[in-house]
Amino acid sequence: MRASIPIVSKNFSRFFAQFARLLALCTFALGGLLQAQVWLEFVPADNPKSIPALIDSNTATFWRDGLLHVYSSTSHPVLNVFDKDLNLISSTSVYVDSDRHFPMWIESVYQHENGRLYAWYHHEVLDLCPDSSYTAPEIGALVSTDGGRTFRDLGIVMRSGDPINCSAENGYFASGHGDFSVIVDQNKEWVYFLFGSYGGDVTGQGVSIARMHFSFLSQPVGTVWKYFQGDWSEPGLYGRTSPVFPASVSWADRETDAFWGPSIHWNTYLQTYVVLLNRSCCDTDWPQEGVYLTMNADLSDPAGWTEPIRIIEGGDWYPWFLGAEEGETSSSAGQRTHLFLRQNSEYDVYFRLLSDIPQPEDPVEGEDGPEITVPTNWIIVPGSEKFTNPGSIPNGNLKVVP
Repeated sequence: MRASIPIVSKNFSRFFAQFARLLALCTFALGGLLQAQVWLEFVPADNPKSIPALIDSNTATFWRDGLLHVYSSTSHPVLNVFDKDLNLISSTSVYVDSDRHFPMWIESVYQHENGRLYAWYHHEVLDLCPDSSYTAPEIGALVSTDGGRTFRDLGIVMRSGDPINCSAENGYFASGHGDFSVIVDQNKEWVYFLFGSYGGDVTGQGVSIARMHFSFLSQPVGTVWKYFQGDWSEPGLYGRTSPVFPASVSWADRETDAFWGPSIHWNTYLQTYVVLLNRSCCDTDWPQEGVYLTMNADLSDPAGWTEPIRIIEGGDWYPWFLGAEEGETSSSAGQRTHLFLRQNSEYDVYFRLLSDIPQPEDPVEGEDGPEITVPTNWIIVPGSEKFTNPGSIPNGNLKVVP
């Protein structure tokens, strides 16, 4: 959803080498919390995937009639339909019953059991600053009864109450809320929004969270509540926020240092929520410092997120996971996923637990039992032990391949 698209070369191999050297310095004892640790295994894709569409936002996907539906947006949403092997069948411009919230980017969807498709969009308010292209994003909702080809606009559900700052030096936004993803919790009680907050004092900037009761899907305006100072107490329209991942340097500054663009999915293998984040640092026009990952088993606990870990150095904007199995999407995936940066996927990522580590037939005996070797292309997720199920593994030492 930016006028220009920076392409920063990916550097998976260098990061893996640095990370392996770090891990090789440590030998861990199995037992206690460590047994539940999560790793990510990166595997180059046998057949790299590329969606034949320009993706300029988070990616919303769903399955219908045995086909994968993917929204791509560059100010106007397009519905792309694929077979199970990601062969394109059709691309159709989406119709919305009102144009008052264009330009529009569809970033998340939820397919209700009654057949309705609910969608949420990023809208950028234009002509805010004289002699400038600066905008201020806001978040709205849609509903479709024909499988996502046409929508009724339900209105804006989240808008910043911060003033417009035409002197901001980030290159794009003068304030606003946007670059978000939405997910329904596993109990179908709450609809959660993870979004970027770009205006006001730096203490309110970063990646924030809000929620709406599931019963208000069809009447969302005025029913979204932002998390602020320990409670879901601020209205979605003009309310304040307490970021889950605060900005280190303000979006008003040229040297912005902040996470943005969260992409969330429920991981059925880990039984937890996984989020990918962009990090902009430390110049104007949002240079991509890297792609980060964080996890939380309980969305009602904004303090429960693990410390974001960088999984890609540099890279491109808008990372997202697509579940590798038929029926999986960008909001629900299992152990094996395709890691996309925008429309391109060169790596599969497997979520691993200790019980997934290959066991040698004749393990080396350490002081406390058999040693278990973790492959060097596995990246550890710090903090994940507090909510994952380890499976079973013998007692012993954890040792990284030299």
